Amino acid sequence: MRQARIKVDAGERAAVYHVMTRTVNGERLLDDVAREVLRKQLWQVADYCGLEVVTYAIMSNHFHVLVRVPQRADMSDAELLRRYAVLYPKPTRYQTAQLAVIKGQLAKGAPEGSAWRERQLALMGDLSGFMKLLKQRFSVWFNRSHGRYGTLWSERFKSVLVEGTSGVMRTIAAYIDLNPVRAGLVDDPKDYRFCGYAEAVAGNAVARRGISLLVEGGASHAWSWSHESYRQTLFGKGGKPVANTRSISTEAVARTMATRGRLPLASVLRCRIRYFSDGAVLGSREFVQKHLAVYRQQTGRRQRTAPRPLPQVTDWGELTTLRGLRRQTFG
Repeated sequence: MRQARIKVDAGERAAVYHVMTRTVNGERLLDDVAREVLRKQLWQVADYCGLEVVTYAIMSNHFHVLVRVPQRADMSDAELLRRYAVLYPKPTRYQTAQLAVIKGQLAKGAPEGSAWRERQLALMGDLSGFMKLLKQRFSVWFNRSHGRYGTLWSERFKSVLVEGTSGVMRTIAAYIDLNPVRAGLVDDPKDYRFCGYAEAVAGNAVARRGISLLVEGGASHAWSWSHESYRQTLFGKGGKPVANTRSISTEAVARTMATRGRLPLASVLRCRIRYFSDGAVLGSREFVQKHLAVYRQQTGRRQRTAPRPLPQVTDWGELTTLRGLRRQTFG
């Protein structure tokens, strides 16, 4: 049975999620051109929906996004029209004429304008609406460009509710930005143009704002300060990539766990960590317990589930998870 997605009501408070989706059959369909289109659409749809992209990574057969959904607030007609224009930067003549009519209807308070407004708001301020719109828009472009039809994405997207503290978010963000390093494509994620960290290093102000959220007090400091701090998480002491350390084998992690040894967090993040995509909720024990209680109340399920710590192979801080795994943790 498909389990209910764990989400926070945007009308009550802000929330952070790690979301991931994969192409159908895991086929490597996304070349550089497709990834560039998806990158642009990611920023457009996030702006339209009012969500904040903390960081992301687009690979050849899947993509990850760490996204913050702000608490829902009232929106003016002017802001609603601005967001709508973001989706259509080069409108057709028909779209231009239609938008002029909508503006008039909104100004008059006409029923048609109110109905249009409600349709737009239904797509905003919600994680599912964001992912649905992003995947649909990209699928239309991809199928049209490649002469194909049918589904592009495999099943529904995965989501993990993440505690919105800088320490927890920084660990998940580094894991996401290190995707191209784990894949052996680059030694440093700054050299992979389809991830949030690379965009931030290249000077994208919005991407830099996302990375600054990962460092305590980062928003009040210069970018160089936040950047240096984040690289400590990416690469450990010194903040510099070491030759021949793109990834660590699952066997090496297993041997360390068997002897109850410890590895640096930067090393463990170079291994695939299934809790980060399948754990349902990630954060402190109190955070996980709180959302587990809400989930039980809403669904009546998981009565015997309790927050569980991640395997003590590294210093996770107080990171715990809600969902146990049926497969091995790493790899």
